[in-house]
Amino acid sequence: MNRLFTALIVAGALHGQAATAATDFSPAAFKLKNGQPDQLLVLGTTHLSNLPKTFNPANLNGLMDRLVAWHPNAITVETLSGPQCAYLRSYPARYADTVKTYCEDTTLGHEATGLEVPAATEQAESMLAAWPQAPSASQRRRLASLFLAGGEPASATVQWLRLPAAERHAGDGLNQKLVEMLEALRQKRSEEYLIAAPLAARLGHERLYSMDDHTADAPSTDEKAYGEAVMKAWDNPHSAARRKTSAALEAHLDTPDGVLAMYRAYNAAGQSELTFRSDFGAALEEPSPQRFGREYVAGWETRNLRMAANIREVMAARPGSRMLVIVGASHKGYLDAYLDQMHDVRVDDAEAVLRTK
Repeated sequence: MNRLFTALIVAGALHGQAATAATDFSPAAFKLKNGQPDQLLVLGTTHLSNLPKTFNPANLNGLMDRLVAWHPNAITVETLSGPQCAYLRSYPARYADTVKTYCEDTTLGHEATGLEVPAATEQAESMLAAWPQAPSASQRRRLASLFLAGGEPASATVQWLRLPAAERHAGDGLNQKLVEMLEALRQKRSEEYLIAAPLAARLGHERLYSMDDHTADAPSTDEKAYGEAVMKAWDNPHSAARRKTSAALEAHLDTPDGVLAMYRAYNAAGQSELTFRSDFGAALEEPSPQRFGREYVAGWETRNLRMAANIREVMAARPGSRMLVIVGASHKGYLDAYLDQMHDVRVDDAEAVLRTK
């Protein structure tokens, strides 16, 4: 056997060993041994804007009580950060539709403060870094104005809710238009404003953290064919089962117990697998020549990986934290699985937390 042939065999064997060894490593197997781990609770939610108009937000109280009892010290929500939206706006050829759909308009905040998103974000972070134990109403109004100019209206709403009712007025960067905006946001039918912001205010938090990510968004080569292929994949028995279950749950949202039942169902064991089989799993195997379903799934996985990284970044700033993630239920299984791989993160059972009295 000549030396070259022998070398190729040895190199191939070593390459095979390296490839095998690489798949043998699981970060989740190596957890923190000393100190308090970060605790994570991922609450899968329906998007409240999609619920019937008859839904009464007061019936969220039972859910809120259980989340308060878990004692999170930071809350992340499925919104894009102001800085990411500033980046997306700089690349309209790719992200124009994303900006229109997911980014908050900062025009009024800019007009009131004179600040663009980067400067407003920097000033808000500087204020928080030197935040006193007992901030004045003036400081809260100023911080709210900076959050609005920086594209973080949910965090601005936290500051607004923490003000005494008599102090919710214009001044310190807030003009009357921004006051009216904040009053409208308090009533907005979304989980950021009906769950996360009131919960943060009740717990004494100063802000929420935006953790969604849409940097993987890109137009498909054939948008019409792409949409048709994915929609066809979604037409399956698992999707029918999900629709039937959702309709049954949403028929009983007229009491706090009914709302809790819905949240327990969306966070129950097996729900993420059903979601996968009806949606991403079905798209993964759809047979179009262009494999549009795989394009869809790749974008979905990328989005969830980047969301997980954003959550991890927030947790890193406060070792031993208790992080609540409020996110659309389809994301829950992915975020649980990805973040459970982190060495010092412990993922709590959301359904169990919702059953605790």
